[in-house]
Amino acid sequence: MSKEEKVILSSKQKALKINLEKKVYGSIVETGAGQEVARQFFRAGSASGTIAKTMSAYDKDFSDAIYGKEKNGRYVCKSRIQNMLNHEYELLETRLNRKHFPNRRFFAFANTISTINYEGTNKGHGWIGVRFQTNSNSKPNDIILHVNLHDRESTVQQETIGILGTNLIYACCYSINPQEILSQLFDNLSRKKIDIDMIKFTGPDYSKVDNRLLSLLLVKEGMTDSVIFTPDGTTHQPSDIVHKKNILTLRGSFRPVTKVNIDMLNNGLNQFTSDPKVDPSNTQVIFEITLTNLKSDGKVDEQDFLDRVDILCSLGHTVMISNFKKYYKVIEYLSQFSSSRMGLIIGVDNLLEMFEEKYYRNLNGGIMEAFGIIFTRDIKIYLYPFKSKENDEILNSKNIPIHPRIKALYNYLYTNKRIIDLEYNYDVLNIFSRDVLDKIKNCEEGTWEDKVPKGVDKLIKQGSLFGCSCKFKK
Repeated sequence: MSKEEKVILSSKQKALKINLEKKVYGSIVETGAGQEVARQFFRAGSASGTIAKTMSAYDKDFSDAIYGKEKNGRYVCKSRIQNMLNHEYELLETRLNRKHFPNRRFFAFANTISTINYEGTNKGHGWIGVRFQTNSNSKPNDIILHVNLHDRESTVQQETIGILGTNLIYACCYSINPQEILSQLFDNLSRKKIDIDMIKFTGPDYSKVDNRLLSLLLVKEGMTDSVIFTPDGTTHQPSDIVHKKNILTLRGSFRPVTKVNIDMLNNGLNQFTSDPKVDPSNTQVIFEITLTNLKSDGKVDEQDFLDRVDILCSLGHTVMISNFKKYYKVIEYLSQFSSSRMGLIIGVDNLLEMFEEKYYRNLNGGIMEAFGIIFTRDIKIYLYPFKSKENDEILNSKNIPIHPRIKALYNYLYTNKRIIDLEYNYDVLNIFSRDVLDKIKNCEEGTWEDKVPKGVDKLIKQGSLFGCSCKFKK
C-alpha cells in the first residue's frame, strides 16, 4: 500500500478508537431513526469512557417539553437541531464537574431524522449536528448538516445515519480542518445512499471559514447535486427555499451579470407571474450556475465563484450552484420539491443546444428520454431572442433553426404554448458577458460600466473582482 492511500476505518473501529483514547466525553441524542449512532459506540465496547448520556425523545410532547416547540411546528428542521444542541451541551456544562474531566473535550451530538415510511410515499431526510471543543479549555464549535436518504428501506436508512454520525464525531475528534472533516463524512458510504445538500461550520475555530466555499465543495466533490444561497449569502437546505412554490429559473455564467441577464429576468418574471396558474406571492426566482460554468482552465476557481455569488446576492437574488449540465436535469431536480408551475428562462443559443441529439448520448433513451421528463412536468420555457452579429437578424421561436429530424419535438412544445417568446430591450442585445469580462481584465475603463446593472461596476472595481487589478479613476 502506498503512503498516499487512505486507510478507512470501519464505524466500529472509529467508535472503539474514540472510546479507548478517552479524549472526548459527551451526549448523543437521536430522534426518528433509532439510536444508531449511540449503538455504534456501545457495540464497540468501553463506551463508558466516551458517553455521558444517550436519549431518544420520540414522543412529540416529551420532545417539546425538553427542547421547546418550534415556531413552524416541525420536528425535522434546522431550528430543532440547533435547540437540541443548545440544550444538551448546556446540560454537560452544568451537570458535569470539570474537575473530574480536566483533559476531556466535551461534545453533544444530535440528529432529527425522518426515514422512509412503510408505504414509501415520503423521502428520508434529516438534520445532524455536533457541538464540540477542540481542547478542554476552548469555547465549542458547531457543525450542522442536512442529509437526504436514498435507500428504499427504513432499516437501511437508519444504518446509514449510524455510519454518518460516527464519521462526523470521529472527524471532529481528529481534525479541525473543514475540508478534511468533509472528506471523511462519506467513509463507508456512497451517493447511492445519501447526499449532503447543506453544511455550516460556526464557532471560534471557524470564524474565518467561508461556508459558501464549503457548499461549493459539496457540489464539486459529488456529495450533492446542488446548493442554494439566499441574498444574505447564507446557504440553505434547497427544500426550505422552493418547497411547493412556483419556481422561475435563469441559468447563466454571470461572469459578470449584465443588463441582458436582468432584461431576461424582468421580462421573464412579468410573463411568468401573469400566468393564471402562477401565484406571484409564492414565486421563487433562482439564478442557476452549473459547475461547468465555474471552471476556468478545467478547474473551479473559488474566488471567481465568490465574485459571482457576491454580486448576484447583492442584487437581491437567490443563487443555486449545481452539477446539472443539461436543462432537463434542472427541471427534474426542482420538480421533486414542487408540483406547481415552473418557468425556465433561456436564450436561443441554449435552446438550440437542448435540441441537439448528441447532447443526450449518455442516455439509453437518448433525446426522447430527456424530453419525456420535460413533457411530463408543468413547465413553461421563456425564450429570449438572439441578435446575429452578421446581419442583425433576430432569432426567436418562430424562426429558430431546429434540425428537421427532431422538429416534431419542438413543434409539440411550441403548439402547446410551452415555449413562449419574451419581450426584450433591443438596445442590450449586443451585450455579451465574455466581451465585458475581457474589457474588465484589460482595464478598458469607460467601455463596460454601462453594460452591467447599476452599482455592479463599483462592486467590481472596489472588490477587484474577476481579476480586475487596474487602478480605475475615482
